[in-house]
Amino acid sequence: MTNKPLRIIHTSDWHLGQHFMGKSREEEHRAFLDWLRSYIIQSKADVLVVAGDIFDTGTPPSYARTLYNDFIVSLQNTGCAMTVILGGNHDSAATLNEARELLACLNTRVIGSITPVFKDHVLVLKDADGHAGAILCAIPFIRPRDLVMSLAGQSGQDKKQVLVEGIAAFYKGVFEAACDVRDELGCDIPLPIIATGHLTIVGGKSSESVREIYIGSLDAFPATKFPLADYIALGHLHKGQTLKGADHIRYSGSPIPLSFDEGKHAKQILQVDFDEGELKKIEAVPIPCFRTLACLEGNLEQIETGIKELPQPACGRSLWLEVAVVTDDYLTDLGTRIQAMIDAREEKNPIELLRIRRCRKTGDSDLATAAKEKLEELKPIDVFLRRLGQEEMNDPEKDELAALFKEILGQVEQGEP
Repeated sequence: MTNKPLRIIHTSDWHLGQHFMGKSREEEHRAFLDWLRSYIIQSKADVLVVAGDIFDTGTPPSYARTLYNDFIVSLQNTGCAMTVILGGNHDSAATLNEARELLACLNTRVIGSITPVFKDHVLVLKDADGHAGAILCAIPFIRPRDLVMSLAGQSGQDKKQVLVEGIAAFYKGVFEAACDVRDELGCDIPLPIIATGHLTIVGGKSSESVREIYIGSLDAFPATKFPLADYIALGHLHKGQTLKGADHIRYSGSPIPLSFDEGKHAKQILQVDFDEGELKKIEAVPIPCFRTLACLEGNLEQIETGIKELPQPACGRSLWLEVAVVTDDYLTDLGTRIQAMIDAREEKNPIELLRIRRCRKTGDSDLATAAKEKLEELKPIDVFLRRLGQEEMNDPEKDELAALFKEILGQVEQGEP
């Protein structure tokens, strides 16, 4: 058998159905999916790989499911021979698997969660003419409970090590199964092997909207534990990035900014080309900005200057603004003052003030100072850590309690019993 050139589009972290400060992202997601379909046609891509977090929650709103299903149907006339959907930590495997058999009839493979059979995660990627171009180790987000069982007496470090080794062993098993499939195909030149993943890699740069996924047990997975795949398509971190010293390990990042601190980052998909049994080229393709998010920080005078200099909103949609006011004073009319600054702009472009935060000059973190803040300005972990800071106990005890709290918080956020 002769292998053929193969072009893959790598994307992730769509988070369809996200509500941002009470605002729907439907318009931006619809615009992105329309753009992505057009780019797939333009680039003559053979395969689309979505590396997790298709939806923002395990029970996405109906419009988000409609966007997802309509997009997959729309790919049938694009020349894209195959779509691979991987589950992420925000996704419910049950929700993704609901339409798995139906979507298989539309050249789409859905892998919502891991199975104990390694070969279940091995896919042969082909072009529109049915020629094989690569082997895919299709690995979704790996939940700790799918691999290991916590044992009494294990330290936090013990749990981390057990989980690291469990994930590494799973990747090794799937990779070996992929090598067996490659040998069975008997191509003139051995097919390249690609792996996917939805996790944080040591050295990866996170953002405000990224949830810790191995809460209480594993902060990040060492890249050295991956098998020797030709390309590794990752999801979870929302900033597109390359792992230092490993150009073939890539995060595509999210297609739209999912938090204010992501507003300043350009968004991308990755176009990955294979030929003659090896990786030939990785190209970062910029995604148009469908909504401008801006964050201003400083005292009131600096905020006023910043508001005057805000850019023209993208795509005719209103600019969403977050303001962080640096002050030790508790000002009850902050919202009124800042809105007046917006209304006084000479350019009457639509700006929506979504959030005001206070940043103290002194950095004092006691609860008395924190009491001046509004509850919506704080995250649950912030409140817990401030309260924990008042207790007289050693650092290891505090670390253990913080880890347990994060574990409970993660189960609540992910809807686990």
